[in-house]
Amino acid sequence: MRTSIDPEATAATEPALTVERTMTASAAALYRAWTDRFGDWFAEPDTVLMRAEVDVPYFFETLFEGQRHPHHGRFVELVPDELVTLTWTNAAVQGAETVVRVDLSPAEGGCHLTLRHGGFPDDETRDQTKDAWPQVLEHLDHVIRGE
Repeated sequence: MRTSIDPEATAATEPALTVERTMTASAAALYRAWTDRFGDWFAEPDTVLMRAEVDVPYFFETLFEGQRHPHHGRFVELVPDELVTLTWTNAAVQGAETVVRVDLSPAEGGCHLTLRHGGFPDDETRDQTKDAWPQVLEHLDHVIRGE
């Protein structure tokens, strides 16, 4: 299912970043993590208000260095076990509605994940975000493996 915006074009809007990682989990498990289990690996569990439906708003908070950081947006494209695209707004992106696109493809021993995050207000904001996503994906891989 897809929303009225072109999520592929929006995720590629510069400034943008791309992170690729081979994950140990299956595409199905990763799709569930991004759509139904956000509180297990990314957000504070008691703050997640999210339904895996296109154009339905979501909200959650993360906890970093003792402070809560609210995030909100909506899913713009969902293809089970293949693709999750969502808008992404928080203080780190200066309130801009950025777009995160997660492509999943089977790989030997797991899944290849490509994350594209685009539409940052400027290069500096993108650069401040680019180091976080590899750490987040590594954490997701550890959580799914049960470590």
